Amino acid sequence: MLGCHFGRLFQVTVAGGSYQEGLSSVIQGVPPGMSITEQDIYGDLLLRKPGADELSSPRKEPDLPIIYSGVNAADTIEDAGNAFRTNGTPLVVLIPNLDRHFIHIKQYQDTNRTPRPGHASFASFAKYGPCDDAIGAGMFSGRYTSTVVAAGYVAKKVLEKLGIKVFSYVREIAGVACDEPDHVQAFEYTEEYKRMRRDYDPFYQNIYVGGRIKGDMRFLEKTAVFAEIEKQIDDIRATQKEMVEDEIREKYGVHHIVNCPDVNAAAEMVEACNRISATGDSAGGVVEVVVSGLPLGIGEPVFSKLDAELGRMIGIGAVKGVEVGAGFQVKDMTGYECNDQMRNDGDKVVFDSNNAGGVTGGLSSGQDVVARLAVKPTPTIDKPQHTIDKYTREDKALAAITRRDPTIVARIWPVAENYTAMAVLDLMMAHYGYQTLREKVEG
Repeated sequence: MLGCHFGRLFQVTVAGGSYQEGLSSVIQGVPPGMSITEQDIYGDLLLRKPGADELSSPRKEPDLPIIYSGVNAADTIEDAGNAFRTNGTPLVVLIPNLDRHFIHIKQYQDTNRTPRPGHASFASFAKYGPCDDAIGAGMFSGRYTSTVVAAGYVAKKVLEKLGIKVFSYVREIAGVACDEPDHVQAFEYTEEYKRMRRDYDPFYQNIYVGGRIKGDMRFLEKTAVFAEIEKQIDDIRATQKEMVEDEIREKYGVHHIVNCPDVNAAAEMVEACNRISATGDSAGGVVEVVVSGLPLGIGEPVFSKLDAELGRMIGIGAVKGVEVGAGFQVKDMTGYECNDQMRNDGDKVVFDSNNAGGVTGGLSSGQDVVARLAVKPTPTIDKPQHTIDKYTREDKALAAITRRDPTIVARIWPVAENYTAMAVLDLMMAHYGYQTLREKVEG
């Protein structure tokens, strides 16, 4: 299988499948000297994993990562203080599948002859043949996005050191949308939402806060703990504190399920989605990503423009469209309305609007970069549909019996956030290399 590699300078190669032994991210271009822990990575992974709330499927994968290589196992010399810091070699993150049981595999075996409409199963069978990884959709499953989140967390941490913030949130679900948020407030809201999710996640508390996995443990010691966790998944999940909506609003100021900067709109989104899900159907929506603090001129024309790289997020499963700034609304504007006029304000240039989404000519303009992703409804639904037998091509009836998400939107935003971080960091590294050469040549 080709196509599982990303980037030129910040490079990511992913592998695995929904019901294989697990998934992996091989990350190259990570600067040495960074402190990266499994607890840090899991803090982002828990945001997209299933089984966390009423809008996600009941699969109980904890998405616990193991850092396999790329960090120092100990101080390189006595008291050097560089133990468990990145050392410049490829950083490898493994994400074992722990909720992989025969009863779930059997459900897929019973339905794999009849491809689910809206899924990749028919096209992938035609491409890869009978040995296609069709159990849980393999690399076409939304589960592969855990590898993007893991790698993107690392990129995001590098960008934070450069004063660049990348964050995302839900703008719309099931036809219910929130108004355009203030980006400073939206960032603060998203940070609080993440803190709430860490505080309430039973695996975060049991495994990391509880000290069951530590940085100084060897790989085999960690896998021994994972073998215990696999048997304790239900027991650990049972320790989760009840997520009382009013209490969470009072303490964190966020909605308990949907990361939307408008708490009231988030509640309406959940209600609308649940009404659709009660009929056996599913809902789509919109996710927004913002990059703030990005310097001027980031992007590489002609084929690696900043907005073009963001457009690659259409490769995220279930994403059917990506727009930057005003996006498709520009078709209804005049040039005067669409142009973001500039003026001098003391020692900086400010813009009257941001219809360009912070990108002009494929280069960052100094404004916040804004992109939106259109997420389709979950294709696996609990309604009768007509399909075919992929071996005989006979017409068949299909009723979903596998686990499903009422909507994927509430789980896509952390993928979009971290994918964006990977794209931006890759371009930042190219930009810094170019500017360094330019300075030396001009000097």
